[in-house]
Amino acid sequence: MSDVIQLLPEHVANQIAAGEVVQRPSSVVKELLENALDAGADHIKLLFKDAGKTLIQVIDNGKGMSQTDARMCFERHATSKIKKTEDLFHIQTKGFRGEALASIAAVAQVELKTKQPEEELGVKINIEGSKVTAQEPVATTQGTSIAVKNLFYNIPARRNFLKSDTSETRHIINEFQRVALSNPNVHFFVQHNDMELYNLPVTNLKKRIVDVFGTKINEKLVPIQEKTGFVNISGFVAKSEYAKKTRGEQFFFVNGRYVRSDYLNHAVKKAYEGLIAQDRHPGYFLFLNVDPSSIDINIHPTKTEIKFENESDLYAVIYATVKRSLGQYQVAPVLDFEHDSGLDLPYEYKDKLPHKEPEIKVDRSYNPFKDKNQPSWEALYTDIKDDIPDFPHDDGVSHEKRLFESHETNYHKTQQIQNKYILSTIKSGLVLIHQNRAHQRILYEDFLLKLSDGDLQSQQLLFPLQIDFNQNEITVLKTLVEDLMHAGFTFETIQKDHIILGGLPEGLNETMVQEFLEILIQSTEEDTVAEDLSIVNTLAKLLAKSAAIKVGQNIEPKAQEALVDNLFNCKEPHISPFGKPCFTTITIDEIDKRL
Repeated sequence: MSDVIQLLPEHVANQIAAGEVVQRPSSVVKELLENALDAGADHIKLLFKDAGKTLIQVIDNGKGMSQTDARMCFERHATSKIKKTEDLFHIQTKGFRGEALASIAAVAQVELKTKQPEEELGVKINIEGSKVTAQEPVATTQGTSIAVKNLFYNIPARRNFLKSDTSETRHIINEFQRVALSNPNVHFFVQHNDMELYNLPVTNLKKRIVDVFGTKINEKLVPIQEKTGFVNISGFVAKSEYAKKTRGEQFFFVNGRYVRSDYLNHAVKKAYEGLIAQDRHPGYFLFLNVDPSSIDINIHPTKTEIKFENESDLYAVIYATVKRSLGQYQVAPVLDFEHDSGLDLPYEYKDKLPHKEPEIKVDRSYNPFKDKNQPSWEALYTDIKDDIPDFPHDDGVSHEKRLFESHETNYHKTQQIQNKYILSTIKSGLVLIHQNRAHQRILYEDFLLKLSDGDLQSQQLLFPLQIDFNQNEITVLKTLVEDLMHAGFTFETIQKDHIILGGLPEGLNETMVQEFLEILIQSTEEDTVAEDLSIVNTLAKLLAKSAAIKVGQNIEPKAQEALVDNLFNCKEPHISPFGKPCFTTITIDEIDKRL
C-alpha cells in the first residue's frame, strides 16, 4: 500500500492558518489596529470600502519598520513579541505583527509602506497570496500604512459566506469601538466609502465613551472604582432605567484588551437584581488590571476569551463593586437603620410652633357588659337555621338532579381558570390553553398576513415620539428606513443620536416602539433573520405581543370559545410567536390514574 500522508503545500497551509485569525473583514481591522498601537502610534486612521471587502487601510504614525523587518513580518511564526516560552504568559502587548500579517497576506492583496524616523526613505512591499510581487524604496511619512485589498480574492467560497454589507460594517465598527474605548489617549479617524464615521480626539475615558456612543449616554453612567490585592477595577456602569432588551453597550477590558466573559457578565447582571427585569441587560464599560501571569489569553486565536487564575474571587469583587456603586449613586435603594423617616415633619411645618397635645378623657366607670342593648352571644346563633338551604324531600326529584339541571342552563364549552388559562374538552380528554400565548399566535399570523400584503395602516401620533439611539444604531436604522416606512412608520427626523416618529403601524403601542427597533437593529446586525423578512416578522411579533389578551384579564364565555376556535385555525397553533407552548392536553387515561 502506498503512503497517504504528505506535507501541505505552503500556500494551502497559509490559508488554513489564516482561517483561524481572518474570519471576516473585521478580523483584519482588529489585527491592524492592534499592531498600530503596539508600534507606539498616537494618531491612527482606518479607511475601508464596501464593508471591508474591497479595501481596509490602517495608517499610523508609530515607529515604523526597517526594510528587513518589513519583509520578515509577512513570514509565518515571525514576531517581535516572543523570544522564549515564558513570554507567552507575560504578554502585555496586543498585536502579533508578523503572525497577523502573514495570515492576512495569505488571503488578500496587501500593500505595505513603512518608514522609521531616522531613515530618509521608507520601503514599499506588495504581496498577493503570500507571494512578494514587488519591493522598492519609497518616500513616505514616519510610521506604517497597510492597505488590504480584495479580501478572500483567492478563496471565493470564503468570500461567499460573508454577510451583508450592513452586517459586516457593523462588525468592523464593533472592533473599532473596542480599540478606541481602551485607548482614549490615541486620536482615531474612521472613514467608510469616503464618508467620515468617527473623528475622536485624545481625551479621558468618559469623554471617549460619549464621543463614541453620543451625548445622551453621559447621563446614564455611574463611575466604578475598586482596588484589591489581585485586581484594580475602574470604568462605568449604566443606571438601571437605561437597561436594554439587547446586549449592546457591554464591554470588559483586561489589561487594555477587550475580552468576552459570560461568567463576569453574570456578576454584573446579578448586581442589578431587583432593579431591572430578567430580560433586560445593563450597559457597562469595565476595565480590569491584573497580574499578566494570573491569566491565560492564548485559549482562543483572536484572544477575546481569557482564563483567570482566581475566577470566583474576581466574580465576588465585581459583583460587590457594582452593587456598592449603584447604591452610592442612589440607583439602588439604600436602607438607613439609624433614621426613622416616619418621624420627619413635612417641610411646611418645620418652622412652626408645635401644637398643643389633645386631652384624652376616660370614663373609668364604663362596663360594656352592663349595656342592656348589647346582644348576648347566644343571639348570634339563633337565626342560623335560616341560612341553611331547604332541600325538598317530597316532590320525587333528587337534589343531585336539581343541581345538574340548574347548571345546564349556564353551560359553556369552555371555562376560564385563574384568569390565565382556558379549559375546554376534546375527544381524548381536556385541553388547557394559555390565553395570552394563544392570542399572540392568532394576532401574529393575522399581522404577518397584513404586513406581507401591505394592508397595515399607519396611525398618526398626537405628539411626535422621540427615541434616543447611539451613533451605531442610527447608522443601521438608516439602512432600514424605507422598509420601516412601508410597514407604517413615519419619520419626522433622523439625527445622529435620536429619531422622531410622527406615525406608527396601526396596533403598535408607543411603549413597544423602542423595544421593537432595538430587536430589529440587533437582528439586522447579526443577520439572524433573512433580510427580506426581518422587519415584517419582528414587527408582527411585537404587534401581537402588544395587543394580546394579558394574563389576569377576564374573558367572557363567548370570547373564550372564539379564542379556542381561532387558535386551532392557525397554521402553527402549538407555539406562540416567541417559541413557548400555547396549550397542553390531559387525556382521559391521565385523569383516570389520578382518581
